Amino acid sequence: MVDIVVLGATGYTGRLIAQYLATHPQRSSFTFGLAARSQPALEKVLKGLNLSKDDVPAFIMDVTNSSDVVAVVQQAKVVINTIGPYWRLGTSVVRACVHHGKHYVDLTGEVHWIKDIIFELDYAAVKSGSIVVPCCGLDSVPSDILAFVANKTLKSFGGPSTTIDLSTSAWKIGGASISGGTFSTILATLEEVPKRKLLALRQNFALSPVEGTHPARPRMLYTLPYSDRPVYGAWYFMAITNYQVVQRSWGLYELARRLNHHNATAVAPFSYGPNFKYEEFVILPSALYAMIYSIVFAAIAALLVCCQPARWLARRIMPGPGEGPSEKQLRSGSVEITNITTSSPNSQGEKIVVRSIFQGRGDPGYFLSSIMISECALALVLDGAILPQISTGGGILTPMTAFGDALVERLRRSGHIDIESELLVGTEARKTR
Repeated sequence: MVDIVVLGATGYTGRLIAQYLATHPQRSSFTFGLAARSQPALEKVLKGLNLSKDDVPAFIMDVTNSSDVVAVVQQAKVVINTIGPYWRLGTSVVRACVHHGKHYVDLTGEVHWIKDIIFELDYAAVKSGSIVVPCCGLDSVPSDILAFVANKTLKSFGGPSTTIDLSTSAWKIGGASISGGTFSTILATLEEVPKRKLLALRQNFALSPVEGTHPARPRMLYTLPYSDRPVYGAWYFMAITNYQVVQRSWGLYELARRLNHHNATAVAPFSYGPNFKYEEFVILPSALYAMIYSIVFAAIAALLVCCQPARWLARRIMPGPGEGPSEKQLRSGSVEITNITTSSPNSQGEKIVVRSIFQGRGDPGYFLSSIMISECALALVLDGAILPQISTGGGILTPMTAFGDALVERLRRSGHIDIESELLVGTEARKTR
């Protein structure tokens, strides 16, 4: 029995996670194992980390074989699943975790699949006490964290009854790249998932247990409010997943508030309020650049969706499975996300404005994602006593409803991620943690 098992440990991201866990400052406080289909490949990973099977158990597992999956899941408290496409390969893993009361985290961005597992397994997870948290990487930890910390900052200055009106995140990404596994998932989504499922996810609050106030529709040009200088941007392709995850966090907290109206003190610190709206965009040099970017991106997306030869060509150009950024690219990338959140007006018509910033050093999609998902798993193993109350009942949750402040502090201590939040007062700022 180990605390954590990494499924797909011989894949690109799986190797990064194994390396991070093997060198973690709390390494003596937890155990972990690696699972994959190929024994020689597993042995190669262990050798590359200067580890032996005595240090880190290795499990041979074919994710398409349900008995293999159950046998490995039963050996761990927490499962990190890096094997995609999750639409095709992830459900059996979640089923096994839920059935045996194990916890689960993954790196999916496949909202259609998350909706399916919520429908099938959320109630069963609550009954078994299994905490299941999809989207524990760049999809969608930063977006979820920024809305969460902004809400805390608003309430620290405006009081527990303060609620959010609009929360806007502006992404600036440096040196981002894509692995073969991620691109394979994108193509699998386009080719295998029924179009009706994909179209249904264009609706807001598709993953939320309750429906909220709908934000503005995606548009060609975005701006960041309350900025010292104009900040322009365009629709961000990851926003499809991030919107839905943040809205599910809102919905889970909102549902808890409604069910616990007799104990408002316990729920109020987490509720974002009934008027909460969230949006995000990628920062570009100018308004004109943002407009051009939107047009070009829409054209490329349309080609991939509608034209099979375009997908064939993309397969020849993009990395293959198991491939990803070079070591230099992993270390040279970065992400900086600035979030502006405004409160709903108070009785005097006044609003509170908060600026929160998420900064990461390293390739965002792979190096930083490997840190995020590892710390999510470690929060389940080591921080059970301080996890949010909503997570103690199990279920299909989001990063912030499952881990809350425990994950925020873990990422801050990682040495690669900074998270700050401050109240804007005119041109001055007052920080809070």
